[in-house]
Amino acid sequence: MKIGFIGLGNLGTAIAENILQKRRQLFVYNRTASRAEPIIAKGAVFCSSIKELSSACDIVFSMVSDDAALNHITRGNDGIAQNLRTGGVHICMSTILPATASQLAAIHDQHNSHYIAAPVMGRPEAARAGKLNFLVSGKGDIVDNIKPLLQDAGAAGIWEFGNDVAAANVAKLCNNSLIVSAIESIAEAMNLAKKSGIDTNTWINMITQSIFAAPVYINYGNILVREMYQPAGFTLRLGLKDVNLVMEQAREVNADMPIGQLMQKRFNDGIAGGLGDHDWTAVAMLLK
Repeated sequence: MKIGFIGLGNLGTAIAENILQKRRQLFVYNRTASRAEPIIAKGAVFCSSIKELSSACDIVFSMVSDDAALNHITRGNDGIAQNLRTGGVHICMSTILPATASQLAAIHDQHNSHYIAAPVMGRPEAARAGKLNFLVSGKGDIVDNIKPLLQDAGAAGIWEFGNDVAAANVAKLCNNSLIVSAIESIAEAMNLAKKSGIDTNTWINMITQSIFAAPVYINYGNILVREMYQPAGFTLRLGLKDVNLVMEQAREVNADMPIGQLMQKRFNDGIAGGLGDHDWTAVAMLLK
């Protein structure tokens, strides 16, 4: 089985390295070729185009930044769908609109290949520790076949959402809505604690070892109390992209999301204030 990987950002690189370590061979492509140099040094094979990689592979993982980038690498004469081997599988880990997943799955069907939605929960450090969670949807037999690959990629959990390929992307947007809400809530409470004269380290230790002993509060609380906004594990600019997707899906299904509207404004204000390349927890820097 030949495996390819497209998209070597911070998280993509960590996942690709996991796969390479387990499978010993991996074809890689990245728009900025220099980003591939560290994994090439570890034994990956660099391809000069998406077409070259797809033609060589039975399985292609993709981890690109947004719907436009995913459409670019999947559609057309040089894209994954048209060039992937017959019966091959495109495993998309990006956070995208559910409608985009449905459209791309249909294109893959036309070319006798398969598209599986597998958006991932976790930052680069979670990938390196093998603690990622994959939300998966698509044809059941294909999902069963690729589960070992997701485990190789760093999965601690694989959560199935059925045959509708769009379902996992809906779940991921719901998850990210909760995360940005948690980041804002922790930042506001921490700001109140600090301005009221109590030690924020003591407070965050108490709250994350008692009623909020959950990874999202532990991990983001640690970043916020230490103000570790650079280098970014996930940039504020990408966070805004995700919030925009949440709000677009909400409009599509007529779901009221007032907190989402607030976070859209907060992230836009952060980018306007020059924080776009900071970690998305840097929204805390906007608090007075």
